[in-house]
Amino acid sequence: MITMMLSQLVEPLSAELIGQDLAIESVSTDTRTIETGALFVALVGERFDAHDFAAKAVESGAAALLVSRVLPLDVPQLLVKDSKVALGQLGAFVHQLCQTPTVAITGSCGKTTVKEMVASIMSLQGQVLFTAGNFNNDVGVPLTLLRSTPEDDYAVIELGANHIGEIAYTTALVKPDVALVNNVAAAHLEGFGSIEGVKQAKGEIYQGLAPGSVAIVNLDSHGGEHWSGVLADKQVKTFSMTDASADYFATHVVLNALGEASFILRTPSSELSVKLGIIGQHNVANALAAAALAKELGASDEMIVKGLESLAKVKGRVETVALTDEIRLIDDSYNASVPAMKAAVDLLSSFDGTRWLILGNMAELGDESLALHRQVGEHAAPFNFPYVLTYGDDAEVISQVCQGTHFCSHESMIDYIKQQIKTHQGPQTLLVKGANSAGMFKVAAAVKEMFA
Repeated sequence: MITMMLSQLVEPLSAELIGQDLAIESVSTDTRTIETGALFVALVGERFDAHDFAAKAVESGAAALLVSRVLPLDVPQLLVKDSKVALGQLGAFVHQLCQTPTVAITGSCGKTTVKEMVASIMSLQGQVLFTAGNFNNDVGVPLTLLRSTPEDDYAVIELGANHIGEIAYTTALVKPDVALVNNVAAAHLEGFGSIEGVKQAKGEIYQGLAPGSVAIVNLDSHGGEHWSGVLADKQVKTFSMTDASADYFATHVVLNALGEASFILRTPSSELSVKLGIIGQHNVANALAAAALAKELGASDEMIVKGLESLAKVKGRVETVALTDEIRLIDDSYNASVPAMKAAVDLLSSFDGTRWLILGNMAELGDESLALHRQVGEHAAPFNFPYVLTYGDDAEVISQVCQGTHFCSHESMIDYIKQQIKTHQGPQTLLVKGANSAGMFKVAAAVKEMFA
């Protein structure tokens, strides 16, 4: 973050400064990680009020407070109507001062991978500010923007949401030059209400683009009529895995023995040979999206290829672990949506030998949850995997459709795997996936420990 005086923040935050003026070099919402001299933002949520921890923040080194009510503490305080809104205003203010070329990314799945791909590409040419971890909501985005400095050459910001209006809010803070909806699928339906709600919510990212700015659109998964009006005054660039008329298209897609894809990336001006170091054909689509975004930021063809091929793996997201010479684990336990589940099934089908499909519940699917889990089961059934194991109430329908085995606890599933895995000769591949709330990372960790 750039160093700022508290008095500089009065106008952009519509704040009142109580106490002396001083310089701040960092902002924190967490007393556990606060730096000496920081501005502590006292957020208020449904189950907490950080004003109650302000004294602890001062003890930990906070030099000033951003509050929605004056506190009896002997430090300068910026008094605002709503501290959460003010945090967003503060992040936006700092980021706009830095004038960094910025892309914003959302989508039902794959957005973190695309973000990492774009950051990998653009880091070959300059300093990149990009979203860390899952800091992609209405608090995480402002905190990401607050890390902006004039030395940043590019910014790659991921926007997540679980209700309509959240992406409109964060996009207004980011003010991107280029925006992408990576895809639209049944995810967070409890907040969005329906797939039509998802289309509306994800399309909000394009509303934050100035007329004439670039919108990247996935021809294979988009909002249709929901987006036609807002895209009318934008430059639209497209990508697709199935429509060769797209600006960015992949041909000659081949998966090697590890499930890593090589392909020809066709851009509006060239054809590039790419070999990904992360597995799954679905990541080819992510690479197309990343290439389109990077190209709009000025990346060369050489940068795109090198950046995609050197991408570091994201923990818990399709991580392949060789347990023995013949047994491999595909750990994709971080998250799950219907298209991601189907992509995992397709990935597993590309491997030889005994194949284990080990799935936990998908989350936040509302009234459609059972039907959407059944849809995953119907997609997997034709592959006749010898082992289909499920955990979680609605995931049981997957094992029913696939004639698999359902478990009521992680422990019983782990015990079953321990017993059965030793009965086979030759190659075995175990794929573990589920929503983070399903805790399938426990199963993945236990499988790793079996061969440690």
